[in-house]
Amino acid sequence: MPPTATAPLATAFEALLWERRPDGSVVCNLCAHRCRIRPGLRGICGVRENLEGTLVTLVADRVISVEVDPIEKKPFFHFLPGTLAYSIATVGCNFHCLFCQNYVISQWPRERPGPFPGDAIAPEEIVAAARATGCRSIAYTYTEPTIFFELALETSRLAAAAGIRNLFVTNGYMTREALALVAPILHGANVDLKSFSDRYYRKVCGATLAPVLETIRAMRELGIWVEVTTLVIPGLNDGDEELAALAGWLASVDRDMPWHVSAFFPTYRLTDVPPTPPQTLHRAAVIGRKAGLRYVYTGNVPGDPWENTACPECGRRLLERRGFRVLDNCLAAGRCPVCHAAIPGVWN
Repeated sequence: MPPTATAPLATAFEALLWERRPDGSVVCNLCAHRCRIRPGLRGICGVRENLEGTLVTLVADRVISVEVDPIEKKPFFHFLPGTLAYSIATVGCNFHCLFCQNYVISQWPRERPGPFPGDAIAPEEIVAAARATGCRSIAYTYTEPTIFFELALETSRLAAAAGIRNLFVTNGYMTREALALVAPILHGANVDLKSFSDRYYRKVCGATLAPVLETIRAMRELGIWVEVTTLVIPGLNDGDEELAALAGWLASVDRDMPWHVSAFFPTYRLTDVPPTPPQTLHRAAVIGRKAGLRYVYTGNVPGDPWENTACPECGRRLLERRGFRVLDNCLAAGRCPVCHAAIPGVWN
């Protein structure tokens, strides 16, 4: 059940994308849950509340995390490699993944009563700080950016006007209405495709699969650069059949869409599952290539050869990475220096 609003947690701002019902409830049209929220209650995310018949957001001015990260940490491998991303988040999330590495902030509204933590930071201040720290992009990350959509949208508009790119690191559960609002100023997205099983999504994440697939396809149709990450968890989503189906679906949308297969480490409520062996990631990467994907990467295993980018035409190594560092970049204007094949991505 959604948590009850028992105390004022932050400044309340009227939310975007909602509709009022005759009985005083409201329907939130921000994410695919489309919560119907009765007066005094909140949606699944825990940060959008029905306040006397008006849907308000409690995190439009409440930033819990600010970091300057290598863009490779998001991870983005085909988007301004070697640059910095100014990364922000609020508390809250519309998923409750059992393996969430950021569960302290993502699940705060669900698990801790009382005021939300965070600092009141205006969009203008975020953009100014990004410029001052030399960041080429702002990443809305750590928790699901859709749940702090009002802050992300206004910041994105200002950032785009200032020549700074906007990136969502997202679970892909936004509605078409939300995507339509942000798409003109959203330059890239890394979408977590957590599994290719609806049962897995329902049991492990508290969501469903279909809206995520719809978002990935819609983003590519709208011209947003998309990379996809799958956390490969032993015994849960690491079977050959599922990995092949997932990779095949991605290839059917866009063969050039990078797929990151990342190692799981026990955390939060999934501590009884062992870490992902590197061999499992290598198997997943080979499956991805066989399915037709041209760019497959392993994650959370620094020094793995699958971290590098090679030209799919002649095999020339184009970017050498170790963890979040770019050790060598010989891409010239997005083309292989040997065979001059175009390498899809955002390079300048």
